[in-house]
Amino acid sequence: MASGEHEYRVNVEWTGNQGSGTSGYRAYGRNHEIRVDGKPTIPGSADPAFRGDAARWNPEDLLVASASACHKLWYLHLCAEAGIVVERYEDNAVGTMLDTPTEGRFTRIVLRPHVTIRAGGDVALAEHLHHAAHEKCYIANSVNFPIDCEPVIETVEI
Repeated sequence: MASGEHEYRVNVEWTGNQGSGTSGYRAYGRNHEIRVDGKPTIPGSADPAFRGDAARWNPEDLLVASASACHKLWYLHLCAEAGIVVERYEDNAVGTMLDTPTEGRFTRIVLRPHVTIRAGGDVALAEHLHHAAHEKCYIANSVNFPIDCEPVIETVEI
């Protein structure tokens, strides 16, 4: 595994100028394109509550998705090292954000991974590895609010 400092270069281009720039709060669109060289473009906008396009990804969606994906990647890594064969992994993560006239911030993300491991695998260890994944998760270690994990582990015969 690579260690050291890693840099991530992302281009975000606002595409919401509707002819008069930001001449008024309702005068501009929130749409943007998120690009990284060599990867598909992500169509972005604001949450519909903030005049955004519901068909596009918003920063809040992306934050919750990042937390979920980072946890999953660490979990799969730790399971592979521990000899637990994961056959399926799906998370229905939920992020909660507080929005008041004076502040806006996330207060919590709850990960709800549903994991299927091969029969004969150690279910207790598979559950424990979620705690270890959380401790290693780069995103969880970077935010100032709790990210909780409520896993469900099942087994399947192969």
